[in-house]
Amino acid sequence: MPKSKRLLALMMTVNRKRKFTVKELAQEFEVSSRTILRDLQELSELGVPLYSEVGPHGGYQVLNERILPPIAFTEEEAIAIFFACHALRHYAYIPFKTEASSALSKFYNYMSGDVRDRIDQMKNRVDFITPSRHAESPYLSILLDGAIDQKVILIDYESREGISCREIQPIGIYASNGLWYCPAYCFLRGDIRVFRCDRIHSAIYAASATKPMDLRYIHLGNKKLLNKTEEEEVILHVELSKEGVQKCEAELWSVSKLHIRDNDTGWLDGSIAKSDIHFFAKFILGLGNEATVKSPPELVDDMRELIAEIMAKYK
Repeated sequence: MPKSKRLLALMMTVNRKRKFTVKELAQEFEVSSRTILRDLQELSELGVPLYSEVGPHGGYQVLNERILPPIAFTEEEAIAIFFACHALRHYAYIPFKTEASSALSKFYNYMSGDVRDRIDQMKNRVDFITPSRHAESPYLSILLDGAIDQKVILIDYESREGISCREIQPIGIYASNGLWYCPAYCFLRGDIRVFRCDRIHSAIYAASATKPMDLRYIHLGNKKLLNKTEEEEVILHVELSKEGVQKCEAELWSVSKLHIRDNDTGWLDGSIAKSDIHFFAKFILGLGNEATVKSPPELVDDMRELIAEIMAKYK
């Protein structure tokens, strides 16, 4: 096997294995141990983070930050990946901001000149706009790691009642309209709550004896499966104009409640918790004449109170 092919195959092998010895690799590649040692030295110089241990149980292992083997992309695939990362620049905070910037730089700088020219032309002709927010969300990485590693996180959270200290177990994080949200099991409430990440003032791994729940099979697509409480619910029905439908389509929560007619008008229909009525009142007021509430009456009452509060400011 030519040396160049062997080095590529060796890079893929050491990335796949957790731990290995020179002898094992020599047998697998049918070369001498001395040759493998030279190859490992070259991989190390290329940036593969190898770590060696001496002794009877020693060997080599690749550190956590592995270098992926080369992957062949077509020109269109490379451009698609570039713009997927490029679109994230509108977010002031993302859980992997430094890594995304590094990946973007590598893609751009290692492309051929004509491909870079094409990207430069496309930058001014395609974009993925998100609202510009001043809100800070510096704890996205620990929230995401907590969701992946099934860990309890202690947060200071600001709500309408003030700042409270809570233990939560994140399910994931998602961005909507320029803001970041974290659905998580709240040990204080005994149920899933959605936390706005910019309202989290601190986040650390909890040092208490609170045992993490088994949330391995709960994710952003099925988080309602975890609801433990039997909260009182009411039936929501709101008629929507075409413009009202378009505004609701931008909301993540509307997926299961939004129905669209052939003429592009539609309606919101489904059960909602009574505790969420104030949220829907403020949202539907924002739709103006594009929405008409049919039920529940409690929602109409809450909207009237909000309107009265607004009118009182302008007397």
